[in-house]
Order: sequence, then C-alpha cells, then structure tokens
Amino acid sequence: MSAQSPASHAPFLTDSLVFDWKAQSFRADLIFVLPIAICLTLGIWLGHPGAALIAAGGAFTVGFGAKQHIDESRLLPMILASLGIAAATFIGMIAGHPNFILVLLTGGFGFVYGMLSLRQPGVSWVGQQSVVFLLVSSAFPASPRAAAVRSGLVMAGGVLQILTSSILLRLLQQLRTDLLSVARYLKEEHQALRSSVEQAARSLMKRSPAPSAVPYAIRLAVTLGVSTEIYRHFGFANGYWIPMTALLVLRPGLSDTASRAIARTVGTLAGAMLVSYFLAHVAPAPPTLAFLTLFFAWFSYSLNSVNYGLFTLCLTAYIVCLLALNSLPGKEVAYHRAVSTLIGGGLALTVRLLVIRYRQTHSTPATA
Repeated sequence: MSAQSPASHAPFLTDSLVFDWKAQSFRADLIFVLPIAICLTLGIWLGHPGAALIAAGGAFTVGFGAKQHIDESRLLPMILASLGIAAATFIGMIAGHPNFILVLLTGGFGFVYGMLSLRQPGVSWVGQQSVVFLLVSSAFPASPRAAAVRSGLVMAGGVLQILTSSILLRLLQQLRTDLLSVARYLKEEHQALRSSVEQAARSLMKRSPAPSAVPYAIRLAVTLGVSTEIYRHFGFANGYWIPMTALLVLRPGLSDTASRAIARTVGTLAGAMLVSYFLAHVAPAPPTLAFLTLFFAWFSYSLNSVNYGLFTLCLTAYIVCLLALNSLPGKEVAYHRAVSTLIGGGLALTVRLLVIRYRQTHSTPATA
C-alpha cells in the first residue's frame, strides 16, 4: 500500500501540507531580485525610501510574470503586467477608498478578471495583478498629478525588471518582438473579453447556459464589492488587504477556496508574528532591512510553486520589511495584515458556501 499525504484525505489542506521541493528555483530567481535591489539602493542613497518602495513593488510584481507564459513568451506577461499595474495604480488613487465608486470599480475589475479565466493563464494573471494594484493604490487617494507620479514609479520598476531580465536571460530579441506585438495582443484580448461579456448577456436574456466563467466572475464581483465596502466603511488600517485576500483565495471550487484561505491565513500569521517579533526586538538599521527585504523577495520567487502557505509566509515577511524601510512600524503592519487576511479569507469562504447552499435549496430533485 502506498503512503498518502494528509492532504490526500483533506483536500482543503493541500496548499498547506503539500511541498513540491522539486519546483524550487533559488538559483534562477536571483535574476529577478537584482532590479529590486537597484530600486532600494537608489532610493536609500538619494534619501527617498518611499519612492524606492513603490518602484521596488512594481519590479517585484512584474518579476513573477517571468513564471507565466503568453503564447510561449515569458516577457509578454511582464510587459502587459507593467502596463496593467501602472494604469490600475493611477485609477485606484484617483478613486480613493473614501469614494463609493471604488466599490463599483473593484466589482467591475473582479468580473473582468473572472472572465479572463477563460483565456491563457498568463493573461488571467495580468488581470489579477491589476486588481491587486487598484486596491493597494486606493489607500493613497491623491490628485491626478500625484497619481501619475506613483504610477510612473510603478512602471519604472516594472520596466527595470523587464530590461534586466531580458539582458540576463538573453532575451533581447524576444523583447523586441514582444514589444512590437503588444498592441495586437491588447486588441485581441479586448475583443475576446467583449465577446464573452456579450455572450453572457445574451445567455442571461434567453435564460440559456452562460459561459463557464460567468458564475465565477459574478462571485468575484460580489465578493470584491462587499469586501471593499467593509474596507471602505470601517476604515481598517491597511484594510485593502481584506478585498485583496478575498480576490487571491476565491476559486471556482469550494475545496480549492478553503485550501487557499487556510494556507494564506496560516502563512500570513506565521510571517507576521516572526517578522514583527524580530523587528520589535532587534530594530535593524535601513541597510539590514533592505537586505531582509531582498532575502524574502528571493524566497517568495523561489518557493512560489513549492507550497502556497510557505510562499505566503515569505511574501508577508517581504511586505513588512519593505514597509518598515519607509519608517512604518513593522509590528503594526504585520498585525493589520494578519487581521485583514483573516477577514478577507473568511469572507471569500463564506460567499462560496452561501452559493452552494443557494444551489442546494433551489435545485429540483431531478437536477440535485
């Protein structure tokens, strides 16, 4: 009899208990840490740690695009992500969390992201990151000029990541080809999305089966709308982590959603407690904080496909150290992230259970 992992008996623990160490990529991922290091070094040296934080965040996110593919290209997801997160940053800051329009925006963005699940995984990932940056930037409402500056810093970090990755991976020729095809890809994705939405609308009017992504897209829109209103109404510090967590853990299936929610909550709590304890008792200097930020960024890249809970632990540690570089109290950041993760994960799971309950209640014996 073959041995079975605990997760084989409890699918909702898969993302917490299953470790695929063959998927680690420590050596290869040092490439993607370099642009983050450049952003942080320049920012600290020039006395602008806040700008360094923003640019480094753009570089960090775009680096994950190299792990995605669009038509066999590793650079296209990075290019499209740079454009998407920069635009979302600008929109989120203009909307701002005090404005109810943010609820409508996140609901709409969530629906679009759900519909993109019908497309290539790389395209869907770009949509997800755009929603994340919309939520994060909403915590910093500002004038169009200030929003353009922050958006430009995010774009600068992304562009730096693309250039350094292209040079070190010897993909400059591929970069040139992909840049020339960006407009075509944007047009194709816009047409595909429009076609999917129109098909969904026709199906709704005729009461015929809708495209497979529609129920998921609607759940995302509702969940993001509700969680954004909670964040907006109650004014949690760093409360954008509530809808962001809901976005990242909500999956089409119940067991997948539960698995992600548990792993993200456990990983976040572990990362928050470890790093906050360290920061409170050691009080590291900025150079040490920068080193720790790079260390956890590297581990986030390398453990991304090994285990989701472990990846979340490293990601939380990276974010807390990064924000501490800008004189934000690390202990408070870790606490706020942990609380918001619990709320967002619980909300995503609750919505999924309510949908299942609704279907069971309204299904006929013939279709149950």
